[in-house]
Amino acid sequence: MPDDSRLKVVLCWHMHQPQYRDLLSNVYHLPWTYLHAIKDYTDMAAHLEAVPGARAVVNFAPLLLEQLEEYAKQVEGFLTNSWAIRDPVLAALASPALPPADEQRVMLIKTCLRANELRMIARYPAYQRLAEMGSWFIEHPGSLNYLSNQFLADLLVWYHLAWLGETVRRSDVRIRRLLDQSSSYSLHDRRELLTVIGELLSNLIPRYQQLAARGQVELSVTPYAHPISPLLLDFSCAHEAVPQAPLPLLPRYPGGEEQARWHIREGIETFRRYFGFQPVGCWPSEGAVSSASLKLMAESGFRWTASGESVLRNSLTRAHHADHHAKEAWLYRHYTVADNSIGCFFRDDGLSDLIGFTYATWHADDAVNNFVHHLENIANCCRAHPEHVVSIIMDGENAWEHYPDNAYHFLSAFYRRLAEHPRFELTTFSDCLTTIPAKPLRELVTGSWVYGTLSTWIGEADKNRGWDMLGDAKRTFDATVNQLDGDHLERARRQLAVCEGSDWFWWFGGDNPPTTVADFEQLYRQHLTNLYQLIGVEPPEYLAQVFTHGGGEPVHGGTMRPGQLSAG
Repeated sequence: MPDDSRLKVVLCWHMHQPQYRDLLSNVYHLPWTYLHAIKDYTDMAAHLEAVPGARAVVNFAPLLLEQLEEYAKQVEGFLTNSWAIRDPVLAALASPALPPADEQRVMLIKTCLRANELRMIARYPAYQRLAEMGSWFIEHPGSLNYLSNQFLADLLVWYHLAWLGETVRRSDVRIRRLLDQSSSYSLHDRRELLTVIGELLSNLIPRYQQLAARGQVELSVTPYAHPISPLLLDFSCAHEAVPQAPLPLLPRYPGGEEQARWHIREGIETFRRYFGFQPVGCWPSEGAVSSASLKLMAESGFRWTASGESVLRNSLTRAHHADHHAKEAWLYRHYTVADNSIGCFFRDDGLSDLIGFTYATWHADDAVNNFVHHLENIANCCRAHPEHVVSIIMDGENAWEHYPDNAYHFLSAFYRRLAEHPRFELTTFSDCLTTIPAKPLRELVTGSWVYGTLSTWIGEADKNRGWDMLGDAKRTFDATVNQLDGDHLERARRQLAVCEGSDWFWWFGGDNPPTTVADFEQLYRQHLTNLYQLIGVEPPEYLAQVFTHGGGEPVHGGTMRPGQLSAG
């Protein structure tokens, strides 16, 4: 079939982790960046490589790129020059001296049990036995003197084997040997596993570079530290979707426009440093957009951006459009807002969430058949409208641990079926800019991919308290910035940027898992404390006190967010 009669489909995967590294001590507090790198970012590249006819957009958060490079250098430095690894979990994997203190051993056991119980632990009988023993030791700390170094070594190996990508487990003979061995891992075994991890980390960015070079992937970027740019510009914009939402005591974020511009500019420069060219598109942090933030993105040279379906629905309702009830009439389009030239695309929430939430419990073939059926129905409705495009926008890391074999069977069949289907054309947002005429949207209601609002990051007591604490730190930074220069100023500015990231506010408030809330809240307070230290001001006493309350059950994997299996 000719291209103009096929339904255009864009698969956009967002790769994102916040800054887990303490920028003063250089120690990583949480291991999720390297774990998702060896599992999800690796597998996502491999699935695209295996189906040359498939195409996708892959969006990288700049802080993730920096952490991937930093991890790769750590492992290489350890293996070649015995340099220290600054992630305690990764360091323990390769260290001949396992933690001697009971408290350290309990923490290590708890860490090595933070994996999906069904898909990652129970899948391997040897890991399951170790996990059961580890749980018993946690419940009976008085028995830790019976815990051997061999138990810890085996638990560390299985933890990392379970976090490897399925494509690695199936293709790497070293990993196959370790899986078959199942126990009694030596220091040599552990260092061989670390060697594989180092190779995966160092090859990751080049693999995506190669996919982009051959036109199979369009690479895009997010503002530097993943801030909610509309809130940096104006807290009151949250009222556009939720008029009664309580706001912070702080009337507005000090110097917010300057900071929003800095994050965009630094995000672009970081992307250029790793990939060697200027990005055309931007998936804004959490798909959060406002008229003001779109203007900044357009001024910075971006040609496209994207957000959630509910943002478009709210905007059409506000503008009294009559055709917003049938999705084929309004969702599958390329828009521009008012006099802004930047192209806007909006995700199909239903289709994206099928992948994120539903298909994990289905047989892979049934899931792919169901997805193809939905797309065929859309193609039938849009048969006479070649200007239509379906946008599937998802987080690229968190859903897969809930699938069998890290979604190996689903993703393999998914790419193959979509690439070969005669009625679909897998494409990119940049290509759509030139092949699909833009439809004007009179106004944009501020919101994100989550419910079409900004309520995930502002509007509750704990979230607002987080903003007030950040505002205090920013005012202090502004008062002292003229006393800083050179490298000192750069370090302080980057620490401030990390504090402005979206992830901290995501976890504050609501019914989020208490263990994960505690991790992120503590790290947020540490980042703020570091900022005060960098600018030479004593940190406020309140930064030593917990201020949040989480109410859900613990979540495996650290970065799993309630409701965020589908976008990032």
